[in-house]
Amino acid sequence: MTAPIVPNTHPPVARGWWKENQQRLAPWLFLAPGIFMFLVYVIIPIFQSINISFYDWDGLGEKSWVGLGNYTELMDDEAFYTSLKNNVIWLVLYMLAIPMGLLVALFLNQTVRGIRIYKSLFFFPFVISQVVVGLVFAWFYDPTYGLMNIALGWFGIEPIAVLANEDFVTYGIIVAGLWPQTAYCMILYLTGLNAVDPEQIEAARLDNAKGLKMLRYVILPQLRPATFIAVVVTVIGALRSFDLISIMTDGGPWGSSRVLAFYMYEQAFSEYGFRMGYGAAIAVVLFMIMMVYIAGFLWKMYRDEKGH
Repeated sequence: MTAPIVPNTHPPVARGWWKENQQRLAPWLFLAPGIFMFLVYVIIPIFQSINISFYDWDGLGEKSWVGLGNYTELMDDEAFYTSLKNNVIWLVLYMLAIPMGLLVALFLNQTVRGIRIYKSLFFFPFVISQVVVGLVFAWFYDPTYGLMNIALGWFGIEPIAVLANEDFVTYGIIVAGLWPQTAYCMILYLTGLNAVDPEQIEAARLDNAKGLKMLRYVILPQLRPATFIAVVVTVIGALRSFDLISIMTDGGPWGSSRVLAFYMYEQAFSEYGFRMGYGAAIAVVLFMIMMVYIAGFLWKMYRDEKGH
């Protein structure tokens, strides 16, 4: 005799916790390694540097608490003010890489004969080492056989020892740094130009917009993400400038080309005394300048976006 079929009155088996939350958790699992590395190699060292800046320490022996003593000493350190002034000059002039990168990107964003060759030539500075850039420009500025002074000689101008002149040395190094930085900004803007909406371009042309009007009102607003990245990277590049100074002048002549990053290295790791606490104080000042500059730009970007 067949048993009667009893309807299933039990509720359906609940889905597992992972199946219910995997859409929300999967992105965090992919981000977790990067977040971990960022914490270990960026965030934690920042707080460690702030902590070390309150000590007198040679990196090996016992730490000696000095409180704000390192920062007080900075206020009377002439070399610190020279480095700070040079960093301000770097910040101001290094920003030229952004408009120059935009102009080069606009030139290269065309379909003309030989454009791939031009792109390769402008891209080349980005892929070579900063050390190579420094050596190339050191030879370029050489007062005896450098290309710059040979060219000046054609016009009857006496050779200029750019890297041995306190008035010119910082500007000469900045010019060397602008070469690869302009190439980097160019790449960012070329990527941004590829994402520009062609329908907006056509609509603007129908409204008889061309030239600078087209650039200002149609193209540049769509390049804001590229501009944001270009500004942040350029500011960071200007403030952490070290390689070119080390290769081209080693901080000379007489310390006139020092910047904060190089002065921090001199105080903390060179033969000047291995003053880790003092070097950390310089690093904290540099970090605060960087944060103020970038936070100000972020706030301006936020206000502009909110206004639109």
